[in-house]
Amino acid sequence: MFLLEGVFSPTPLQLVIYTLIVTHITIVSVTVYLHRHSAHRALDVHPALGHFFRFWLWLTTSMNTKEWTAIHRKHHAFCETENDPHSPQVLGLKKVLSEGAELYRAESFNKETVDRFGAGTPDDWIERNVYSRPYMRDVGIYLQLLINFVLFGPIGITVWAVQMVWIPIFAAGIVNGVGHFWGYRNFECKDASRNISPWGILIGGEELHNNHHTYPSSAKLSVRKFEFDMGWAWIRLFEVLRLAKVNRVAPTPVFVEKNTVDLDTVRALMHNRFQVMARYKKEVITPVFAEEKARASEATRAFFRRANALLHREESLISDRARERLQQLTENNETLKAIYQHRLRLQEIWSRTSQNSQEMVDALVQWCHDAEQSGIRALQEFADQLKAYSVQPVPVLAR
Repeated sequence: MFLLEGVFSPTPLQLVIYTLIVTHITIVSVTVYLHRHSAHRALDVHPALGHFFRFWLWLTTSMNTKEWTAIHRKHHAFCETENDPHSPQVLGLKKVLSEGAELYRAESFNKETVDRFGAGTPDDWIERNVYSRPYMRDVGIYLQLLINFVLFGPIGITVWAVQMVWIPIFAAGIVNGVGHFWGYRNFECKDASRNISPWGILIGGEELHNNHHTYPSSAKLSVRKFEFDMGWAWIRLFEVLRLAKVNRVAPTPVFVEKNTVDLDTVRALMHNRFQVMARYKKEVITPVFAEEKARASEATRAFFRRANALLHREESLISDRARERLQQLTENNETLKAIYQHRLRLQEIWSRTSQNSQEMVDALVQWCHDAEQSGIRALQEFADQLKAYSVQPVPVLAR
């Protein structure tokens, strides 16, 4: 009777709650420990917490810290190329969704990947003799099966099965697949990453994938008010308990009152370049495009279809067909051509690392001058606001 019923006889609701709790712990282990700590060093974790995460991952996924870290770092190094271990842009969304775990396991056998990208990961006795030793790696997940069976009887096998597919579906499939295919983009980074909110609790914040690829070394993945990063909530709790220390988060723009462009302005724009271009999209491209579309004639209105995104999309992500549509749009509208060319010129200022500081200041001064002379109100206002960017902290006023 014990073997048929287990130690506990939970209700279906209690079983669901238990399953959600244990799978959530696994997600937290992946996003906080493997991803933000091990792969990107965005935070440090206390050794005791790190040991717990390593043990839990061995027990519930059989994933190895060094292999996971190396594969993820390689993903960032070669994102959306043939060397990317799991890019849906290269391999197709269907393959990454359905075979994400297999792609991970195949890359884990690539010794060159593990040796090159796996530096700085644990190499203690338990890692070498338990978590990484071939015949011991899968012991954990079978031990978890035994635990579930003892606790709940045969239904525990179903709980175990859900645990086994949780990471392959949500992390290897949805994040690595859908997160590079569908969703919205806050920032135009050079890969196809996208945010797929709202999956916050189920994926622990990993659904904010575009934010992460823009600022990979940030411990916090949310940047907008409506975005919720469950992993960051746990990190803040671990900080309070002195189990974690945040090293980096995404930069926050600083503004001061000034009417000139100087080296401080250039440095601030370089430091906050993704936010600057996101503002350019919101404050220049979107309103100007709407105005031009409203006043377009029937003959030219066809060029406006699905063209708004092309004016701010990362150049490397524009297809040949879309580039032709963009060219037709800008050739037939001088105002849209002007804001598009100004966007490219602004990006070029901080992309030319061979320029010395004064050349970059001169280029930004000229950009602001041309924008102010453009006759486009949104562009003029944006140029004026650029001058307020600073890397200096805002002084605290005495009361």
